[in-house]
Amino acid sequence: MEINSSAQYGRVLSYFDEDGDGKISPSELRNRVGLMGGELLLGEAEMAVESLDSDGDGLLCAGDFERLLDVGEEEKLKDLKEAFGLYDCEGCGFITPKSLKRMLRKLGESKSTAECKLMIGQFDLNGDGLISFEEFQIMMA
Repeated sequence: MEINSSAQYGRVLSYFDEDGDGKISPSELRNRVGLMGGELLLGEAEMAVESLDSDGDGLLCAGDFERLLDVGEEEKLKDLKEAFGLYDCEGCGFITPKSLKRMLRKLGESKSTAECKLMIGQFDLNGDGLISFEEFQIMMA
């Protein structure tokens, strides 16, 4: 989930803030993560709140919650860079038809270079025949 404005942070905060007090308790965090299909043990939620709680009240205020979401975005970016690196096996900073073909072969899928060029063409925004990290991010969104 990409969050990039104060209004969006506010909407997400209000979703997690079950009792409307403007703060998120460990149990609220756990409950809402569960409703979204995730699993968070109460102890894990308590540790997350404790590590981000800036005023020591045992609850996440808006700023604390924003940092929690930002950490999630940083982790997502790190994972994307790692995945991109698997496809950029030539180390040139781009996914080429040749590197895509090689990676797909490793994954058990056989494609011709022409097929890989077509696949790249679907997400190649600047028409250079390559997938940059920025294009990869858009593709994976």
